[in-house]
Amino acid sequence: MPDQLVDGVELGDVSVVYSPDLVDLVVDKAGRREQRRRLLPARLMVYFLLGRALFCPDPYREVLRRMTGVGADPVGGWHLPDKAAVFRARQRLGCEPLRALLGQVGGGIATAATPGAFWRGHRLMALDGTTMDAADTPANRAGLSGPKPRLRGQGPVGYPQARTVVLVESGTHTVVDAEAGPWSTGERALAARLVRSLRPDMLVLADRGFPGVQLWQTMADTGAHLLWRVSGLWKLPPGKVLADGSWISMARHDCGPHKDRTQIQVRVIEYLLDDPGRDRAVRYRLITTLLNPAEAPAAELAALYSERWEVEGTLKEIKTVQLGPRTVLPSKTPDLVFQDIYAHLAVHTAIRILMHRAAVDRSEPLDPDRLSFSAALRATRRSVHPHPGIFPPGPRRP
Repeated sequence: MPDQLVDGVELGDVSVVYSPDLVDLVVDKAGRREQRRRLLPARLMVYFLLGRALFCPDPYREVLRRMTGVGADPVGGWHLPDKAAVFRARQRLGCEPLRALLGQVGGGIATAATPGAFWRGHRLMALDGTTMDAADTPANRAGLSGPKPRLRGQGPVGYPQARTVVLVESGTHTVVDAEAGPWSTGERALAARLVRSLRPDMLVLADRGFPGVQLWQTMADTGAHLLWRVSGLWKLPPGKVLADGSWISMARHDCGPHKDRTQIQVRVIEYLLDDPGRDRAVRYRLITTLLNPAEAPAAELAALYSERWEVEGTLKEIKTVQLGPRTVLPSKTPDLVFQDIYAHLAVHTAIRILMHRAAVDRSEPLDPDRLSFSAALRATRRSVHPHPGIFPPGPRRP
């Protein structure tokens, strides 16, 4: 395998965001660099997994053909691998290089020129969780679990599922960080691992499924500000009532058999919101670390909370547009299911970064929300084509 034939393959516009040097960096940091020449070296496997996510649900051989131009006949001694070789290469690579690609976003991509990305100097972020179906295999049943049957003795309900919590930059729909785990792992436990990506300039929005005293304290300790909706299980006795109708409370969360009596100081904003689909208005209760009404008026925070829906839009882009509705992740073991999830998130992030550049690199910057994710996905797919002479992938030159 001649060294002149280059040591890798790229993935069109996705490689503009995740350059070969960057891919090598995350592979090396994860300790996944191959020690000997292989048919499927680590860099190629990262791009292959990203390509598999980009062209979902195409078969793996079709994805490799698109990337390399290699068909049934070998080229330069390199041939399309069989499923067993791909499986072994995926196991060698693991999840971390794919997850680490998200970390390269570095706390968000929005700039002062990005419309709608900041509020009073705070970068708007949102937390949310979702589940994805995985192949119904014994390994996934045992390692992932899934929704429980309603009746005792009833068989499994639906597919095994993986749970994922994402931290999204609201103004750009960019996934800044994510944590995937089994369905049996709760959203709060996964969200706690995302503390590593919080920054003091952030304002993090979250819905009722997340608030818990311990998670709140852990995230607030990073210096990031929080604005979360809470359920009626939270005890929010009024302490000091503020001029805008909000109040300071020493709050606690009474939930479950082991109630957490720890108290935290929060500011409470309560309001009614008309819902055309309901007979009466819906009561919202928000808690925040922003205690000064002069710096954060209650009416503005109530209006701002609607930005949390941007994360719902992000998850819809990933699950409905990119993967396709009712798509089942095909990997047969939990670790490879998580690898698939991080690859899908990384591809979505790459597309959103490209969209953001297109939106702001203008004389009058556009809100990235005005651009079509579906159109950007199609354009990114069209950008992938093999370049003659770069295959097969040889070892990285020192």
